[in-house]
Amino acid sequence: MAKYLIQASYTAEGAKGLLKEGGTGRRRAVDEAVAALGGTVEAVYFMYGDDDLITIVDFPDTTSMAAVSMRVKASGALRTRATPLLTVEEIDEATRKQVTFRPPQA
Repeated sequence: MAKYLIQASYTAEGAKGLLKEGGTGRRRAVDEAVAALGGTVEAVYFMYGDDDLITIVDFPDTTSMAAVSMRVKASGALRTRATPLLTVEEIDEATRKQVTFRPPQA
């Protein structure tokens, strides 16, 4: 499973929907969208500041995350950013891979 941190900000229309449904209603909508593509929701937190919401989700593949991202953005209710999350073991594996790279002007 691929794990992602999703940061989101509501548009004015999205905020109206949040006021109408409450946090529980929006959490249910997130759970349903993610589950429909074989994923699971690990956490949902509301906050204030630059972002209004963060979620941590697991998807079986990157295209499922892309599908949800496109559908949510197309709704116009949220602006989102998805960041892949890597385990300690995945970073360990990455450090063992050989990479040939020449920086500019070297």
